[in-house]
Amino acid sequence: MKNQLEKIWTRSFISIFMTQFLVFVVFYTLITTLPLYVIQEMDGTEAQGGLVVTSILIAAIAVRPFSAGLLDRIGKKKGLVLSVSVFTLTTFIYIGIESFVPLMILRFIHGLSFGVITTATGAIAADLIPPARRGAGLGYFAMSMNLAVVAGPFIGLSLLQFVSFKTLFIILSIFMIVGILSTLLVHVKEPVGAETTVKKGKLSIHSLVELKALPIAIIASLISLAYASILSFISVYAESIGLAAAASFFFLVFAGVMLLSRPSLGRAFDSRGARFVILPCLLIFVAGLVMLSITSSAWMLFVAAALIGLGYGTLLPSFQTMAIQTAEPARSGHATATFFMLYDAGIALGSFIWGLVVSGYGYQSLYLVCAVLVLVVMVLFNMYYKKQQKPHAS
Repeated sequence: MKNQLEKIWTRSFISIFMTQFLVFVVFYTLITTLPLYVIQEMDGTEAQGGLVVTSILIAAIAVRPFSAGLLDRIGKKKGLVLSVSVFTLTTFIYIGIESFVPLMILRFIHGLSFGVITTATGAIAADLIPPARRGAGLGYFAMSMNLAVVAGPFIGLSLLQFVSFKTLFIILSIFMIVGILSTLLVHVKEPVGAETTVKKGKLSIHSLVELKALPIAIIASLISLAYASILSFISVYAESIGLAAAASFFFLVFAGVMLLSRPSLGRAFDSRGARFVILPCLLIFVAGLVMLSITSSAWMLFVAAALIGLGYGTLLPSFQTMAIQTAEPARSGHATATFFMLYDAGIALGSFIWGLVVSGYGYQSLYLVCAVLVLVVMVLFNMYYKKQQKPHAS
């Protein structure tokens, strides 16, 4: 009973939550506004606008396998402070960038620090949360990212109504100074001997990824593949069916439902188990995608947003919790890195694949295909869960 009463919202947890929130606000603000910057200020093409989004994700995916080993070597706290400092410095440099090639180089460097930050924040959050409350705690922590999905684009597009791109970059840089201050308030207990396996011996698959976390990370990557259809195309889809004005509220409804459902579903994950929460949420995500495919009015778009917020919004922290629970505490960084490497790969791949589907078959078909994909995930997850529950022979 004592574990149940242990606090989640400690000073360190609030600080790591704020760090993650500010990093993701800057990340999503730039993802929304940089394509406009390339097209309007640099006279670039739409394809070049898309490349500034892809490049940061490619860099983050590339650095993930090495990020956990880096954190083991220098410590999670030091790694967090250093990577947030590099991310902040890079954000400042946007102010002076005026041509496309330097911007692409900067985006890649930004992606490297972003990959290390998100590995560090996830691993530190997992270490700070009492083990018995990990489902609820990581659910709360995931809200920092999901809130930023709404806040980032809103801040970016709203500010650009009144200020220049340069001023926007200055404001984002100030956000990141606050982010550095937040990292300094985080206190982490570094596991004793965590780095010995990395410092000695040759580079191996074990030093790059957590093999035990791979199956659930692959399942999560299929969910992020489906979610990429929303992240990349919801605004264009809404415009194509005459709902451009309503589209700006899609993620607001998404975030609102997610925030309301998070506490009870997090508690249910910890008390009733993963399958009790995940299978219904997968089904709700399917319903949201099907609703999107037949949407013809604002209220249908908002119902779809609510269903997706309830379904997908719960799946990400649930799968992340399961990935971390497969590993030893000293390997929480490796499990987190493995999870987000595959999760980011799903988003990046989805943005490309679904673009081809849309151009050939249209948006309605896209969301129906994604609904079928999530149904396949239900089957895969059920098989994985049953295998995990089987008693292992001694």
